[in-house]
Amino acid sequence: MTAATVLKNLRKLADVDKDDVLGLIGLEERRTASDKLVPALALFGAGVLVGVGLGLMLAPKPGRELRADVKQRLQKGQPAASTNGDPAAATKTA
Repeated sequence: MTAATVLKNLRKLADVDKDDVLGLIGLEERRTASDKLVPALALFGAGVLVGVGLGLMLAPKPGRELRADVKQRLQKGQPAASTNGDPAAATKTA
């Protein structure tokens, strides 16, 4: 064997990684739960962002009116939220 052949084979050996060796003996790397969970959460987050963006773009009212409606509904719901949704407690006076 010449020195050039040895160097060529060493370069090929440097390109071999763990998956190649495991594949040669018929095994594969064990996957953890996070290997599946992280991409799923990222995809879900991207879907939420796209959904919110489309919802805002296709809203039937302009932004100023939409924000005013949301603010009004939140303020109207405050008394019910402070009484745990009990309508009788909301009408009682202290």
